[in-house]
Amino acid sequence: MREIIRFAWGISSLGDFIVAMSEKGLVALEFSSVHAAMEDALRIRFPEAELGRSEDGLAAVMEVVAGVIDDPASDCGLPLDLRGTSYEVQVWMMLREIPAGQTTSYGALAAKLGSRDPREVTAAIANNPIAVIVPCHRVIKKDGSISGYRWGVRRKRALLAREQHGVER
Repeated sequence: MREIIRFAWGISSLGDFIVAMSEKGLVALEFSSVHAAMEDALRIRFPEAELGRSEDGLAAVMEVVAGVIDDPASDCGLPLDLRGTSYEVQVWMMLREIPAGQTTSYGALAAKLGSRDPREVTAAIANNPIAVIVPCHRVIKKDGSISGYRWGVRRKRALLAREQHGVER
């Protein structure tokens, strides 16, 4: 029996986003304005799965995700189905431990993993398929500057500013 992954598109204050869910939980949350290309990327990523659009079936999830994008410091409460190498999943779980309104550096994460080379951590972060909820936006350069972000530096700045504003309330 083929795995079923449902997906839906939403519109947020930071642009269009797609959510994909397995039976276990969220497998993707990505920003994109190119819907066909993103849907093709999902099919490539999950070649054994049956992908189906489910706007109505995922309406409640989409509402939660849009709220988290607006307030990234909030806890979404959605189950996650993290799929990657064991190292990637370990890094992604570490990202979830970074408190809202705080940042860390690639090197600091590498050191926690027993390495002085942040390149592997950077690669794992770049492969994170779940924006905002797995908060890779909280990782910055050691000099405090904002580095690249899979979904655009403008979004990364906005998410960090929203978290900082939320912490100051």
